[in-house]
Amino acid sequence: MPFVELDTNLAAERLPQELPQKLCAASAAILGKPAERVNVTVRSGLPMVVSGSAEPCAQLLVSSIGVVGSAEQNKAHSARFFDFLTAELGLGTERIVIRFYPLEPWQIGKNRTVMTFL
Repeated sequence: MPFVELDTNLAAERLPQELPQKLCAASAAILGKPAERVNVTVRSGLPMVVSGSAEPCAQLLVSSIGVVGSAEQNKAHSARFFDFLTAELGLGTERIVIRFYPLEPWQIGKNRTVMTFL
């Protein structure tokens, strides 16, 4: 059950209208998870600084069980997420930062329990 959060200082009007759905589909493909299990949040117009500059930028946070737990996995995921984000947001790679967080099943609640028991 991946959680993908995109924060950007770009105004909402500058973002593609279908960005949340596109990011969901791309995340599912990149992480090898069904789109029905991917959770996406897009926050725009935020006061942000990346690498000391408030120029247009974005930060992506990717949390998931079992697919973001190694440097090798994240190197491959990073390349594909950068391809998606640069194309969709029109930003250079130097203006995007991605953070990967591995999760354990007991850290995600769903249907009145945690994923460990589902």
